[in-house]
Amino acid sequence: MLDRRMMLLALTGLSATVAGCASSGPPARPAGARVVTQAGAFPDIGFADWTDAEPEYLLYPGDQIDVATPTAPELNRQVTLGPDGRIALPLIGQVMAADRSLSELEGALSSAYASQLRRPVVEVTLRQATPLKVWVDGEVRTPGVYDMPGDIDAYQAIVQAGGFLPGARQDQVALIRRGPGGVRMMRPIDLRPRRGEVVALRRSDILFVPRTTLAELAVFFSQIRDALPIGFNYTINGQYQQF
Repeated sequence: MLDRRMMLLALTGLSATVAGCASSGPPARPAGARVVTQAGAFPDIGFADWTDAEPEYLLYPGDQIDVATPTAPELNRQVTLGPDGRIALPLIGQVMAADRSLSELEGALSSAYASQLRRPVVEVTLRQATPLKVWVDGEVRTPGVYDMPGDIDAYQAIVQAGGFLPGARQDQVALIRRGPGGVRMMRPIDLRPRRGEVVALRRSDILFVPRTTLAELAVFFSQIRDALPIGFNYTINGQYQQF
């Protein structure tokens, strides 16, 4: 278990190790993503419209994948994404794989092999994913970064973080999630025992439990903004930023 200081250090380290995954300069707004500010509660932080659509899986450091080249089977490899998100392959060397979908990585590897193979066809399959990792902070007993075994819901994550503190607003927990195109989405969820919602979590979800209102989220965000998981975009005053 990590206390809040250890959580921020862990987040900072993760951000640094995968810095190569982020492109330079502000990203373009994804098609169909309208940036909104939630009910005026935190006017300095914008979020994209919430959607429950299941996004395409993006590779993550520690994932194990199979890379197959049907026209040159001697190049087939089973590889693990390193802490920096890269993989090493024969003939082409280091390739950034983290924060890419399987199809995107196939395209990148096919292009890289184009100068080496007459038919640079590459197939990538996910062999084993790293554990589901979520962030829990705010009014819980042991804030931190947690590996979740299999499918888990938001209330179970709170329990794993030691449960709510007496002053927690259990009915206004902020769930922050990566949305389509990497934008950050937020919605409040009710996690009161026996009456709250059952919300399945996804990799890199953030749960923030406020003490009074969700206005505290602006303070929380300003504290950890530079140490959040890879590939997330957010907006301040309508201007897209990326870390």
